[in-house]
Amino acid sequence: MGSVTQALDRFEQAWRLAEKPGARAAQVRLTFESLPTLLKNLTPARWTLLERLRRDGPLSINELARRQGRHYKNVHSDVTRLIELGLIERQSDRRIAVLWDVVAAEMRLAA
Repeated sequence: MGSVTQALDRFEQAWRLAEKPGARAAQVRLTFESLPTLLKNLTPARWTLLERLRRDGPLSINELARRQGRHYKNVHSDVTRLIELGLIERQSDRRIAVLWDVVAAEMRLAA
């Protein structure tokens, strides 16, 4: 979570790091303005979808819904939001995949 200023500071740090010889692989960060916003977007059901996809590999939305015991429409809505957030991606064969091994959260209390 963080402000726009903090996001811009991280961008500048990443840019400078990338300019150095032998630069590390890029880091991807998803920033929410508050804990309530994070929890609204990354619900327990969506987290479970991420875990299932990471464990089972790429799946169709229909197969993902079947394995989760959930209605297709609800899974489709969750998948759509997770794609918008960049936490999952749709492959060329229309299956859904998680590209990450780790999702880390950092929360700061107001100063």
